[in-house]
Amino acid sequence: MSEEDEDQPPPKRPSASPPADQVLDNVLETVLQFLDAPRDRSAASLVCRSWHRAESATREAVAVRNLLAASAARTARRFPNARTLLLKGRPRFADFNLLPQGWDASAFRPWAAAIAAGAFPALTSLYLKRIPVTDADLDLLSRSLPASFRDLSLHLCDGFSSRGLASIASHCRGLRVLDVVECDMAEEQEVVDWVAAFPPEPTNLESLSFECYEPPVAFAALEALVARSPRLNRLGVNQHISLGQLRRLMAHAPRLSHLGTGSFRPADGGEEGLGFGEVLAAFSSAGRARTLVSLSGFRELAQEYLPTIAVVCSNLKTLDLSYTPVTPNQILMFIGQCYNLETLWVLDSVLDEGLENVAISCKKLQCLRVLPLDAHEDADVLVSEVGLTAISRGCPKLRSILYFCQRMTNTAVIAMSQNCPELKVFRLCIMGRHQPDHATGEPMDEGFGAIVQNCSKLTRLSTSGHLTDRAFEYIGRYGKSLRTLSVAFAGNSDMALQYILQGCSKLEKLEIRDCPFGDAGLLSGMHHFYNMRFVWMSGCNLTLQGCKEVARGLPRMVVELINGQPENERAEAVDILYMYRSLDGPREDVPPFVKIL
Repeated sequence: MSEEDEDQPPPKRPSASPPADQVLDNVLETVLQFLDAPRDRSAASLVCRSWHRAESATREAVAVRNLLAASAARTARRFPNARTLLLKGRPRFADFNLLPQGWDASAFRPWAAAIAAGAFPALTSLYLKRIPVTDADLDLLSRSLPASFRDLSLHLCDGFSSRGLASIASHCRGLRVLDVVECDMAEEQEVVDWVAAFPPEPTNLESLSFECYEPPVAFAALEALVARSPRLNRLGVNQHISLGQLRRLMAHAPRLSHLGTGSFRPADGGEEGLGFGEVLAAFSSAGRARTLVSLSGFRELAQEYLPTIAVVCSNLKTLDLSYTPVTPNQILMFIGQCYNLETLWVLDSVLDEGLENVAISCKKLQCLRVLPLDAHEDADVLVSEVGLTAISRGCPKLRSILYFCQRMTNTAVIAMSQNCPELKVFRLCIMGRHQPDHATGEPMDEGFGAIVQNCSKLTRLSTSGHLTDRAFEYIGRYGKSLRTLSVAFAGNSDMALQYILQGCSKLEKLEIRDCPFGDAGLLSGMHHFYNMRFVWMSGCNLTLQGCKEVARGLPRMVVELINGQPENERAEAVDILYMYRSLDGPREDVPPFVKIL
C-alpha cells in the first residue's frame, strides 16, 4: 500500500438496507393505492400474507353489506386506516313489513361504541342503510368522531329524531354532507330545531337533504344556514317548504347541481310576488340551465308552475317524480327538453302515453323506475306492456329498469331483451299474483327466459307473474352473471330452486317469498351457500328438520328462523329463514321470536 493510499480516509460502508419484506410491503402499498374496485382488492388480499398486510393498510373505503356478518372490532383490525365506512343492515324484504319490529333493534350500537372509542381514527365518511339508529347513537357519534369527519348519510334508517340530528349539527363542525333519505324517523312530542343547531359561522356544507323529514323546520334558520354555506351544491328540502321559500333558498345557493324542491306549490293563502315569471327566473338565473343536473321533490305539485322547470331540463341527468302523480299531459310540458336524461323515476299515473313520450325524447335513458300510485293487486291498469315496449324501442341504452304494472305479455318482455341487450337490472313487478300473459293466457316463462338469455350482463333480476319451473330452468342455464335474484309467488316444485342454486354460480343474494319450495330445494344449494351473502325464504314449505340439516352441514353459516307473527307460536313450520355468512358467528342480541340453529 502506498503512502497516498494511507492518507486517504477509509471508504464509507453502505448503510444497511431495509429488510426485503419491508421493501415489498412499501412497493405493494404504493401499487395497491391505484386499485379501487373492492373485488380486485379483495382478490389481491388473498395472494399471500404480505399482500394481505399491504391491502389492509391501504384500504380506505370499507363496505360491510350485512351488519351481522362482521363485528366492528374485526373490521377495525382488518382495515385500520379506513376513511369511508358503508354499513347495511336489514335485507331488502324488510321494506315490505316482512320482519317483526325489533329484529335488529341494537344492531348499530356496537359500531357506534367502537367508532366512539377511536376504532376508526381516520374516518371521514359514514353511510348507513336499513339500520335502526337511536338519538343516543347519534349523540355518541357526534361527540367522539375524529376532527376529520365530513360526511353522514342515513338511508332507509329509523329510530332517531330531530334531537339526534341536532347533536350531529352542533358537534360535527367540519360537516360537508348531512343526507337523511327515506328514513322513518321516530315520533317526538317536542321537536328540536336541529337546523338552528349548526354553528353560526360559515359552514363547509356541500350537501343537505331532509326530504323525508316530516315536521316543519324553522325557515329563518334554514335560510340563514344556506346563506352561510357557499359550497352548497346539493339541497333537498321537505314538503313544508313552499315554492316562494324555495325561490329564496335558490337565490342563496348559486352553485346548486342537485335540488329537491319540497312541495312545489305556494304557501296556503298565497305568496306575494310569486308569479310564473318569478319562478321561471329562479330556475333560469345563475346559469342553472348549465349547472343543475338533478331534480326531485314535487311533493304537492301546483300544476301551473310545472312548465318552469323546462328551462333546466336540457342539462338534467336525473329526474325523480316518484312523489307526485304526474299525468301524460303534465309530463309533456317538459319531457321534450330532457334529451340528456339518464335516470327517471315516475309514478304509473303517467300512463302508457306518458312512457311513449319519454321513449321519444330520452334516448340516453339508462335507469327507469315506474312505481305504483296504488299498490293493491286489484288497482286499475295504468301502465302495461304498451309502455314497456315503447321504452325498449326508444331507449336502447337502458341498463336498469323497475316496472310495476297490472298486466304484461311475453312479447313485450322479449322485445325488451332484444332492444336493450346491455341490461344489468331487470325488475318486473306484475302486482296481481300468478298473472299469466294477459294476451295469450300462457305463463311468463318465455319472457323471463329471453331476458336471461339475451342480456348476458344481467346481475339483478326480480320475477313476477305466473312462472313455472321452466322459467327457472332458463334462469339457471343462462343467468351466469346473476348476483341478486328475487322471486315471489312463482314455481311449481323444488326443481325450480334446484335450477337456480345449481346453475347461477355467481349468485350472492337470494330472496324468495310465498313459493312452493321446501327442504329438497334448499338442500340442493349446500355446495354454494358459503359463496353467498344471504338467503331469505318466507312463506315457503321449509321444515325445522330441513333447516337443522343445513345448519349442521354449514357450521360457518348463521341460520336464523324468524317468526314473522310473534303472537302465534309455531312448532315445526318455518315462517322465515334468513341465512347469512358471518365471520364472528351468531349474534348475541337475539329477540325472543328468533331462533338461531
